[in-house]
Amino acid sequence: MHEFDPGVVREPYLSLARDFPGEDVYPTDDFRTEWGPVFHRGRLDGTARVLVIGQDPAQHEAIVRRILVGTADRRVQGFLARLGIDRSYVMVNTFLYSVFGQQGGQAHAEDPEIAKYRNSWLDALVTDNEVEAVIALGSLAGTAFGMWRESGPIGAAFDGTFHKIIHPTFPESSGDHAAAMARLTASWNEGLEALHPAVSHPDHARQLVPYGPELTAGDLTPVPAADFPLGLPDWMRSEQPWAVRTGATAAEKRATVVVTIPPDLRPF
Repeated sequence: MHEFDPGVVREPYLSLARDFPGEDVYPTDDFRTEWGPVFHRGRLDGTARVLVIGQDPAQHEAIVRRILVGTADRRVQGFLARLGIDRSYVMVNTFLYSVFGQQGGQAHAEDPEIAKYRNSWLDALVTDNEVEAVIALGSLAGTAFGMWRESGPIGAAFDGTFHKIIHPTFPESSGDHAAAMARLTASWNEGLEALHPAVSHPDHARQLVPYGPELTAGDLTPVPAADFPLGLPDWMRSEQPWAVRTGATAAEKRATVVVTIPPDLRPF
């Protein structure tokens, strides 16, 4: 049997997916709108107990059409597994489109028009699911959650547990990988302490096990095929960087993503 995610097939998500904002809300100077919006990953069937808010889709996400793919996905999946959550989760991003340029995200962190559509998704997810915990990956996601809480009655009434943790790819953007990894695992351990007791209905009850000073292979959990569209090849769920932006100029690099099957995952 091959599991897959059927995608957006029911309300309230159908209407949201049909009426998403474009370049009028997401300026092309700051967002790669040409690669289209990427909406979610995880359950849209009312069974989610944990809601994860990420940042923005990168090149792997643009190809797969799901968020949190690649290095970040296995780290986050491992974190959820420590909470006893293997399937009952849903993930959305702070931004619907990939951020272009280092300052793009910060410049629009509190953009009211971007928040308006994002808040509609958060309203729908909390209303349609019995969400017990919300996890924000990084400061932009934390700001997004805070804006939602102040946006209306659904956000204000939410009584689940919220915790912000360091973004899973933070060590890769740091000059001192070991120190950054230690900061990440310390942050994630704090998150586990806060969130573990809040998840009253895990998929599998597990004792709380903290991280060591760095993530190991045992801390990474593959994303299930049930999170991805029908027919997606298994190697696209690999943690290896199979999609790379290339080009001699900024414009060419922005317009080009080269997809290559990792050598050790080829059937030939």
